[in-house]
Amino acid sequence: MQTIAFFTSFIMICLASYLIGKFFTRLGLPYITGYLLAGALAGPFLLDLMPGESVDQLRFVDQLSLAVIAFVAGSELYLKEIRSRLRGILFNAGGIFIVTFMLCSLTIFLLTQLLPFTQSMSLGSRLVVALLGGTVLLALSPPSTIAVIKEVRAKGPFTQTILGVTVSMDVLIIVFFAISSSIAEATLNNTGLDILFIGLLIVDLTLAVGLGYGAGRLLQLILFAHWQRRTKIVLTLLLGYSIYLLADLTKAYSLAYLSSGIYIEPLLIAMIAGFFVINYTPHRGEFEEVLHQIGPAVYVAFFTLTGISLKLDILLDMLPFAIALFVVRALGIFIGSFSAGTLVGEPARFKRIVWMSYITQAGIALGLAREVSVSFPTLGDAFATLIISVIVLNEIFGPLFLKEALRRAGETHLPQPVTRVNEVRKVLIVGIEAQTLTLARQLQREGWQVLMADPDQAEVERLAAEDVEEYFVPKFSRETLTPLLAPSTDALVAMLEDDYLNLKVCELAREHFGATRLVVRLNGPDMIDQFQALGALVVDPASAMINLLDQAVRAPQTTTFLLHQDSDREIIQITINNTDVDNLFVRDIRLPNDVLLLDITRNGQSIVPSGYTRLRLEDEVTLLGPPESLNAATLKLGY
Repeated sequence: MQTIAFFTSFIMICLASYLIGKFFTRLGLPYITGYLLAGALAGPFLLDLMPGESVDQLRFVDQLSLAVIAFVAGSELYLKEIRSRLRGILFNAGGIFIVTFMLCSLTIFLLTQLLPFTQSMSLGSRLVVALLGGTVLLALSPPSTIAVIKEVRAKGPFTQTILGVTVSMDVLIIVFFAISSSIAEATLNNTGLDILFIGLLIVDLTLAVGLGYGAGRLLQLILFAHWQRRTKIVLTLLLGYSIYLLADLTKAYSLAYLSSGIYIEPLLIAMIAGFFVINYTPHRGEFEEVLHQIGPAVYVAFFTLTGISLKLDILLDMLPFAIALFVVRALGIFIGSFSAGTLVGEPARFKRIVWMSYITQAGIALGLAREVSVSFPTLGDAFATLIISVIVLNEIFGPLFLKEALRRAGETHLPQPVTRVNEVRKVLIVGIEAQTLTLARQLQREGWQVLMADPDQAEVERLAAEDVEEYFVPKFSRETLTPLLAPSTDALVAMLEDDYLNLKVCELAREHFGATRLVVRLNGPDMIDQFQALGALVVDPASAMINLLDQAVRAPQTTTFLLHQDSDREIIQITINNTDVDNLFVRDIRLPNDVLLLDITRNGQSIVPSGYTRLRLEDEVTLLGPPESLNAATLKLGY
C-alpha cells in the first residue's frame, strides 16, 4: 500500500514537473533541468513531499525509464545513415573515448583525496569511483543533439559526423559500462581480477548480446502484431521491465549457486534490442512511433525521480569539484577530437570547433549515474550527486556550444540576409499584376526567393511593392534575362497577357538557362500544343476552375490541400541533393511517420514509389504531411 501511495503522489509531482519543464524551455534552458529542479523541490531536503525511502519503493519507475532510454539509444544507431562518414565517426569516437576517459578518471582519482565521501575509502574503492565516474562522463546525448540540429536546420558533412559520433559513443559507453561494472563488482567484493573473472566477463557480454537479440525478436513480434498502439506501448514497457527483472534474477541465482555472480547489464540488452529492430526489421517506423509516444512521459518520470534522489545537503559542497570535472571533460573532448580529425584529414576549421559539439549530456549519462548509485550502495548517493552536478552543467551549456559549432561550420540554415546557392527555391515570375503579386507573396511566405519582371514600365511603376523585387525588362532576350535567371533558378512562371511573348520567354529560359519547371497561364487555346511540346505546365483559367470543382466533388480532401484550407497538412516537392540519401531504398529513408511520399520524378518521368524504389540525386519527390514534419523531411532530403 505504501508503494501505491508513493506512486500516486509521484504522478501528481510529475504533472507539476512537466509544466515546470515547459517553463524552462521558454527561458532557453533545457527541460531536463526543470524536471530535476521539480524533483529536488519535492524531495526530502525541501518540501518533503516525497521522503527518501520513496526512491527505493519507486525503483521500478527507474527500470522502466532506463529500458526505454536504452531502446532509444540503440534505435539512433541507424547504420545506413552514417555509412558515408564511418571512418571519421570511428576515429572521432575512439579519440574522445581514450583521451576523455583517461583525463576524467585521473582527475576523479585525484579528487577522491578531497571529496568528503571518498576520503575514508580504500585505494581499491577510490579506483572504482574513478573508473565508474570516468565512464559515465563519456556519455553524450543523441536526443539533445538531434533537437539542436533540427532547431537550426543543420545539414552537411560536419553535422553528419557529430551526429554519428554522438550515437556511436552512447553504444560504446554502454558496452564499456558493462565491463566497468563487472570490474567494480569484483574489486569491491575482493574477488580479484583473475582468469575466472575474465571468463565470467566474456560470459556476461555474450549473454547480454544473446538476450539483446532475443529481446529484439520479441519487439519485432510486438510491432508486427495487429494490435492497437496502446497495447504495443504497454508490451514494450513490460519487455523493458522484464529485462531488468531477468538481470536481477540471474545475478541472485548465480550468487546462490555459483562461486561468482553473473552480472548482465540490462542497459546493454535493451540497447542491442533497439539496434536490432531499427536495422534488421521492417518495423523501424512503427518502433520509432512507439518510442516517440512513450518518450515524454518516461523522461518526465525519470528525471523527476532523479531530482528527488539528489542529496542537496552535499550538492553545494560538490559544485567546485563538478566545475573542475566539467572543464577537464571539455579539455579531453577537445584533445581527442582534434587528434582524430588530424588523423583522418578533417579540415582545420572543423578540427578547431568540433569539440563544442560533444559537450551535451542527458538521459544515458543520468541513467548510468543512477545505475551506479543503486548497484553499488557503498558509493552511495553522494557519487550520483557529484556526477549529476557535472551532467547538469553539460546539459545547460552543451546545446549553446553545439549551436555555435554548427554556425561556425556554416551548416545552419536559419533565415539569413544572404542565402547561399541552392539553399532556397528560386522563381522568376514574368508579368506584374495584382494576381502575380499575390502569387509572389504567397511563394515568399513558403520560403521561396521571388523575382518579378515585366516589359511595361508604367505597369511596373504603378504596382511597385516594397516586399517584392520587381524589374523592368523592355525586351526579353538572353542578355536581359541573364541577371534574373540562373541554373539555380527552380521555376519560371509566365503570366503575360501575350501568349507569343510567354512562349518566347519559356523558350529562352529552357534553351539558354536550363529551366525545367515552366508554368504558363494561358490566355487562349491556340498555342497550347507549343507550350506542351516545350514541357511547360499549362494552366488554362477556364478549364482549371472546372477541373478544380470536379476534384472537389470526387475527392474533396485533396482539394483542401490545393486550396490551403487544411492547415494541418500540405503537399510540397523537394529536390534531393543530400549525398547520404543517394541510392538508398525508400524503405531505408527515416522520414517522419506522418509524412507520405506520393511521387518521384526523375528525368521528366514520373515514378510511383514503393519501398524498394531507389532514390537518386536530383530526383523531385512529392510529399504530403504536416508543415513541421515536412520541414524535417526537407532537411533530410534536400531543398
